[in-house]
Amino acid sequence: MSVRLVDSHCHLDFEDFGGDFDSVLTRASESGVERMLTICTRVSKFNQVLAIASAHDNIRCTVGIHPHEAENEPDVDAARLAELARHPKVVGIGEAGLDYFYDKSPRERQQDVFASHIEASRLSGLPIVVHSRDADEDTVRLLQAGAAKGGLTGVIHCFTSTQYLADAALEMGFYISLSGIVTFKSAQALRDVAKTIPHDRLLVETDSPYLAPIPMRGKRNEPAFVRHTASFVADYLGVSLENLAETTTANFDRLFAKAAV
Repeated sequence: MSVRLVDSHCHLDFEDFGGDFDSVLTRASESGVERMLTICTRVSKFNQVLAIASAHDNIRCTVGIHPHEAENEPDVDAARLAELARHPKVVGIGEAGLDYFYDKSPRERQQDVFASHIEASRLSGLPIVVHSRDADEDTVRLLQAGAAKGGLTGVIHCFTSTQYLADAALEMGFYISLSGIVTFKSAQALRDVAKTIPHDRLLVETDSPYLAPIPMRGKRNEPAFVRHTASFVADYLGVSLENLAETTTANFDRLFAKAAV
């Protein structure tokens, strides 16, 4: 059985990939990574993200504003985000959320922008890609407020948080995505949470160009490396890599249903 993986979260528009973009895609294919979701972090750069997705059959994208960029990006309301998301290549909203670790944007501004993205997810019917760091309570509060209105789906990406956030997200029907961080020696607490995630709610990602997994730690991360994360998670959960790949790919298609069209 061949390995068929999806990198559910990468940033192919970043300058880190400018010098060998074609080689990056080739290595991904050779590693069994059939598809990639390149994530928008700034609406002002959305056209560049969309251009990459539009140029490649196996790449889809999102539209949104990362919490680090919340203060500096122009105001974009939920209706405008939903309008941009109508493009056939756009399959999700975000990445959006809260980051109280770096606090690169004022927290109130982060919350306002996040709330707009939650509403855009509801309006568009597309899943929201959530970034949450040291902000569990406010993340849950805002997501629960959106979920109470109905029609909210999404994923907590690059999950590094607590059992509390995992449980709350799963209760709302969200998925949880693991990055290369799960392979780090210091990440036992994360691995403990990972064991509680139902297999049918699990995704894998690189978040490249950041967070290369062991044994590629210290190198620029790229979509091909999601195979290392998937292999590690499979071993940790006691399943084969082929099974883990099949499961996470099916989960991706269930959550990002527009990507499967």
